[in-house]
Amino acid sequence: MTRLILASQSPARTKLLSNAGIAHEVLVSDVDEDAVQARYGVTDPHDTALLLARAKAEAVASLPEAEGALVIGCDSVFEFDGEAHGKPYTAEVAKERMLRMSGGMGVLHTGHWLVDCRDTDAGPNSDGGTGATLGSVNSAEVHFLEMSEDEIDSYIATGEPLQCAGSFTIDGYGGAFIRKVDGDPHTVVGLSISTLRALLGQAKVGVTELWTGGAADPADIRAE
Repeated sequence: MTRLILASQSPARTKLLSNAGIAHEVLVSDVDEDAVQARYGVTDPHDTALLLARAKAEAVASLPEAEGALVIGCDSVFEFDGEAHGKPYTAEVAKERMLRMSGGMGVLHTGHWLVDCRDTDAGPNSDGGTGATLGSVNSAEVHFLEMSEDEIDSYIATGEPLQCAGSFTIDGYGGAFIRKVDGDPHTVVGLSISTLRALLGQAKVGVTELWTGGAADPADIRAE
């Protein structure tokens, strides 16, 4: 069976793949994001998301554990008022950002990078690799409701926004403050399943080859 490795420690991304019935392993990269950005001098949020996704995927692809697998790396960057917002890490930064975001709109860019580590010299009857290393960015507009300072303080107190690009999530507490999303909502979570399908296709792998039969039951999702 074709192996897919997710080069990310994000629980949201692995949950997305699991709910979509996509078999995968998790192998976290040790990429220094600040060092990568400083090296290449990229400041555009769209390009930054792709650059960091590539750095993560290639770092994991270089490990012995990745031999014979496909590696997908992802990174999300939130663009607001022309500025790139990664993870805030501190309550002070998160609050300053959210006060500005209240009632406004920003764009969440999620970069995806796929590396095919399968043997390109495999026989005609085996799943030979393509040697592909390719990427794509999917972007979605996120429109926020007005948020009171008390609501923002309570949200930050949960700890959820501190490790999220843009200081919010759509699939957790932060969903209460999002009015609508224009674009693929999976992009806002951090991994577009349809973009992954397209990248796999370019590597001559059908997404259905990775289905485990363990996708989330729609009845269970409605009951949650």
